[in-house]
Amino acid sequence: MANALDEIARICPEAVIAGRGKLTPAFSIVSALEQFQDCIRYLNTRRSKGAVIDINGEDDVQDVVFLMLRPLVQDLVPENPTDLTASRYVIQDFLSKNLKTVVEAKFVRDKKHGKEITKELHDDIEMYRNHPECREIVFFIYDPESLIPDLDGLRRQIAGTRKYDGKTVQVHCVIKP
Repeated sequence: MANALDEIARICPEAVIAGRGKLTPAFSIVSALEQFQDCIRYLNTRRSKGAVIDINGEDDVQDVVFLMLRPLVQDLVPENPTDLTASRYVIQDFLSKNLKTVVEAKFVRDKKHGKEITKELHDDIEMYRNHPECREIVFFIYDPESLIPDLDGLRRQIAGTRKYDGKTVQVHCVIKP
């Protein structure tokens, strides 16, 4: 148990467990999203006939993510345009002002998108780093056909703590299945 707690503290230095302090706001979001595939499997294999949830695109992923997270994050708001940044508006999938966390859901639609998703995520980070209500970004990437060529490389490039002009932004990356 101590090793697991030490590993959590190493991965997420802001997290302090069992009396050492509190976890980062996004910890419960990341934990819930790790169960995404189990939730989909349950819904699609329960007593009824046929799939209850077909995930064929990013909007379907967003719907499931919202249903999973809303009970945990009471102020989670879907599809809000952010402030004008770099001469364009960005629409974040979900925002919790209380947690100062943005959740972005992605669906890898084809092989080309799987290879280029890293750039898309970097672009999102660049836009959100200036948002006043964003201290953490959680990327949830649903890759049903395993089209991302290097999952570990993607996580290494995206996840972590970034500092911009004195502002710290913690970025999390959950990839399923």
